[in-house]
Amino acid sequence: MLVLITYDINITEAAGARRLRRVAKQCVNYGTRVQNSVFECQVDATQYARLKHLLLKEIDEEKDSLRFYSLGNRYNGKVEHFGVRRGLKVDEPLIL
Repeated sequence: MLVLITYDINITEAAGARRLRRVAKQCVNYGTRVQNSVFECQVDATQYARLKHLLLKEIDEEKDSLRFYSLGNRYNGKVEHFGVRRGLKVDEPLIL
């Protein structure tokens, strides 16, 4: 399934900067960055549960925001992109 993850981490203090790096690192491990704080992740149900658990451990719910948008397996018609940077097709092999 395709999951869109967005976050806003309060970085007014050093601990916030550390949380931001940790959240971004976990998202990079599971998906593709499409904007600064937005990731598209192609995951199965087990990976999704694990990623959600890891991210919820990292944030401070009093200061940060974390959102998960589950687009399911039939997401092709639900995602439109306009502009210069086209994202990778997360469900296809990466060939360089």
